[in-house]
Amino acid sequence: MSLYATVVTAMWVMLPAYVPNNAAVLAGGGAPLDGGRTWGGRRILGDGKTYRGTLFGVLAGFAVAAALDVLQRAAISAFGVSLPWFPFAAMGALPAGAMLGDILASFVKRRTGRERGASFPLLDQLDFVVVALAVTAVAAPAWFGDTFTLDVLLAILVLTPLLHLLTNAIAYQFGLKDEPW
Repeated sequence: MSLYATVVTAMWVMLPAYVPNNAAVLAGGGAPLDGGRTWGGRRILGDGKTYRGTLFGVLAGFAVAAALDVLQRAAISAFGVSLPWFPFAAMGALPAGAMLGDILASFVKRRTGRERGASFPLLDQLDFVVVALAVTAVAAPAWFGDTFTLDVLLAILVLTPLLHLLTNAIAYQFGLKDEPW
């Protein structure tokens, strides 16, 4: 697969995992997942992880995957790359895994004494990717194996931190985030 095809495929298959955290920010607020509880004197997750944001993020990622399935043939023509469709299990696993990864990262941040919004390099950029991939590998193993080839996985691991920093900087500029990372 050419570098161009690899990058296009990587971005295509990860869009349902890239969208949820950004969508959750737009829908944020409401009751926190941890109910305000603490563990070891620190919040378990913090106010930034809410039921509404989590649900909205998963639904937004699912909707993106469904839309990509509708657009697949046109996208293949437009990009000149054979792009995969998303089976139902992957439509749910990618965004749910992304949200779970972000929740787990918040848990790790609280356990290591970091406050909400504090930077944690690499964890901030790859938490949602690693868990989204793991959940998808379990939920749709055949599709995962066919889709996430080594070159696509490497492209995802290289491009995601760059895209994450860029989108967060944009969200910060628009006042949607309190920090640019």
